[in-house]
Amino acid sequence: MQQKNLSIMHPRPSSIVAALYTLRDLNVEVAILHGPPGCSFKHARLLEEDGIRVVTTALDENGFVFGGHDRLVDMLQKVEERFSPKRIGVVGTCVSMIIGEELHEAVMEANLDAPVIEVEVHAGYNDNTKGVLFALESALDVGIIDRQEFERQQHLLNEATNVEKKYGAASKEYLEPSRGDVKYTVAKRVIEMLKAGKKGICILNAKKETAYMFADITVALQEVAEKLGVEDNIVNFANLDTGLGLPRVRQHAEHILADMHDNVKIDEIIGGLDEYPIAGQQVRQLIEAKYKDFDFAVIAGVPHAIPMESLEGMELISITNGPRQVHPLKDMGHEHVLVEIDLHPKTLGVTNIVESEFGATVRQLAREE
Repeated sequence: MQQKNLSIMHPRPSSIVAALYTLRDLNVEVAILHGPPGCSFKHARLLEEDGIRVVTTALDENGFVFGGHDRLVDMLQKVEERFSPKRIGVVGTCVSMIIGEELHEAVMEANLDAPVIEVEVHAGYNDNTKGVLFALESALDVGIIDRQEFERQQHLLNEATNVEKKYGAASKEYLEPSRGDVKYTVAKRVIEMLKAGKKGICILNAKKETAYMFADITVALQEVAEKLGVEDNIVNFANLDTGLGLPRVRQHAEHILADMHDNVKIDEIIGGLDEYPIAGQQVRQLIEAKYKDFDFAVIAGVPHAIPMESLEGMELISITNGPRQVHPLKDMGHEHVLVEIDLHPKTLGVTNIVESEFGATVRQLAREE
């Protein structure tokens, strides 16, 4: 049972980083981190690979004591002069919040032509989705999204938080990281089931850009099923609705579907790429109505968001990119759990499907048959 006020010992995602990724999804061109030069360095660099510039006010000891208002005003003006962005983001940090910096005052003083999304945030929140929510609230205030989309996003964030607390990385005080099962062994098992005439559901339930690699698993299984002459025994579910999500998220779905083109038929669309926490409801309804007699399911992305009762009687193969998600999935009853350990860096800044380790393994084994 979920413990009240559970204290998580292992590292958790940062609200500051969550805000930065949300600005990217809103097609912000330059994001300013108002804090020390090393704050969120790794993710700032990764985001630069995804087409958004990240700069910092680089507050030092003097800034900690005397404040960084003037430095932020100067940085805002430099960003507009140097990059001429159509949309700017300013993200607070632990330092700026502790010393009481007012981002809005600096933005008003800078008097820029481009709209500025101000995100007053720090990394001390238990739920990193706070950073997303604050960014969306600011985007709503400046007219970049409407009230309907904000409320939709707010609902998804609440559901995502609930999923993580029930079945994810926030479900236990400490979760040991794991690389999961051996991909060769699991790939061999999948091919055995296909050769035996078993019927399988391939479920893509991925979060945003991670779908560029998780979608490769759908493609690989389709290729292998066709090679074995059993393509009719596989049905494909995917949360690739191109009409849902923030601008960048919709673009990801369009790119992936275009890349699949004639090679893969998506039998069932189960939502958008930001609807991974609620897509399980659609999966459950579809299985109950049409696919109850299927033998196995391959679930890529966020497998723990799919209700176990809808998968009853199926052998489950799940693929995640979170080493701390392995044990919770095993506890849920997933027989085989795989980790695509380097997925996220490989899916930033791309517009085509990226080959996964599991997909490559399945293909190689099929060639050797």
